[in-house]
Amino acid sequence: MQEMILIIDFGSQYTQLIARRVRELNVYCEIHPWNNIPTLSSNIKGVVLSGSPFSTRDPQAPKPDLSAIKGKFPLLGVCFGAQYLAGSFGGEVLPSTIREYGRANLSYVDKAHELTKGMTDGSQVWMSHGDTIKTIPSHYKIIASTEDVAVAGYYVEGEQTYGIQFHPEVYHSLEGSILLKNFIVDICNCDQSWTPDSFVDSTVKDLQDKIGTDKVILGLSGGVDSSVAAVLLHKAIGANLHCIFVDNGLLRKDEFNSVLDSYKGMGLNVKGVDASEKFYAALKGLTDPELKRKAIGKVFIDVFDEESKLVTDAKWLGQGTIYPDVIESVSVNGGPSQTIKSHHNVGGLPDYMKLQVVEPLRLLFKDEVRRVGKSLDIAPAILGRHPFPGPGLGIRILGEVTAEKVRILQEVDSLFINGLKEDGLYDQVWQAGAIFLPVQSVGVMGDERTYENAVALRAVSSTDGMTADWCHLPYEFLAKISNRIINQVKGINRVTYDISSKPPATIEWE
Repeated sequence: MQEMILIIDFGSQYTQLIARRVRELNVYCEIHPWNNIPTLSSNIKGVVLSGSPFSTRDPQAPKPDLSAIKGKFPLLGVCFGAQYLAGSFGGEVLPSTIREYGRANLSYVDKAHELTKGMTDGSQVWMSHGDTIKTIPSHYKIIASTEDVAVAGYYVEGEQTYGIQFHPEVYHSLEGSILLKNFIVDICNCDQSWTPDSFVDSTVKDLQDKIGTDKVILGLSGGVDSSVAAVLLHKAIGANLHCIFVDNGLLRKDEFNSVLDSYKGMGLNVKGVDASEKFYAALKGLTDPELKRKAIGKVFIDVFDEESKLVTDAKWLGQGTIYPDVIESVSVNGGPSQTIKSHHNVGGLPDYMKLQVVEPLRLLFKDEVRRVGKSLDIAPAILGRHPFPGPGLGIRILGEVTAEKVRILQEVDSLFINGLKEDGLYDQVWQAGAIFLPVQSVGVMGDERTYENAVALRAVSSTDGMTADWCHLPYEFLAKISNRIINQVKGINRVTYDISSKPPATIEWE
């Protein structure tokens, strides 16, 4: 069995970052909620307790039974996890007299201890807590402090149990990666063998065992996720994979034909289906973002239901769902994380659709998907494509979606994306697109007054889509693209640039 680190989630906004840092060490990990801890097995090499929005003093706070874990597996408590391990076994957790949020510095660190070796006094760490560990049990020993928090880190004598008040998974904890490597590699003895090649091998075997000789229908979009999912499935089941690319009328300009062409020579069996009128009809009159997403998702499923009936004995629907989709749509494995927005390919299928779902990338982040794709020798042109939302331009048109708005936005988007490529900026941006705003503004063209539409341009840098910063594109580039859009796209007289980061904003506007 694949060795793994178990991460127990108490609802922290940083839990997914813990998983990313573990995987960056080539160690597999899974996140499970505190109230649904899986059966512990020999392949679990260690356990991490996450932070939480709760106070350990809150009557409603998570109170997991750790009797099968503490003292039996290497255990690291982070923030809330550290407070829970201290307060539940004889220590005292109280409201902080000085709350610590953001950057802090370690005034003391035990450089000889197995958890903190290699770290330095004065190292910057990231704090996010309103409580503090006032006292610790007698057999708990301090290994890190800040000027304001005496118990910033501790270990338990006679056990491989540790607690830290700061968040090593956040980049602002400058030596956090050292601490995590000490725990994951040296204390948990993980062999760091989880690589893209090993993922491909194990996933292909799992798919073969799961699917057997059944037929699978997969929706292709031309993006990284569905492409990698398709090649993985094709490697596992060959000709039993039937790929379908649906034109929902919400794609980028000329994308339907270019995507179909891009799969030529890859050995995939791909069928193109133009269902744009069905999507437009379903979106007519809808303005609420969630209703639009659900309408797009329903038609998406309906089209696949129709197409699946044309493939004799098809039993599975393949999807390119990835970890951020799951995390943002539903609580991880039924856990306490906050739902942000629904995704069209997450949440299961309606009862009338007699297909089971297979999602080979469900536990991967976007950058991990790309590395797996490279291992599969997928063309760089496909792997390097910016992410594009499943609902397409439907969630980049604020308000009701119409064919005319789609046409206008396709032209704007094309000028923006092609401009990024022309100026060598495309690969410096993680995701970019244009948003059709539900406002009109006064302008002047020639000697005439205009009252036309406004658009916003959006470009962000990110690693996995969970967080993102707006890109500082050159003013000269933005000026050039704005001029092109206003001059070449009839119906637009104003262009804005979105300088919001995620959080607090999301990457898409809807």
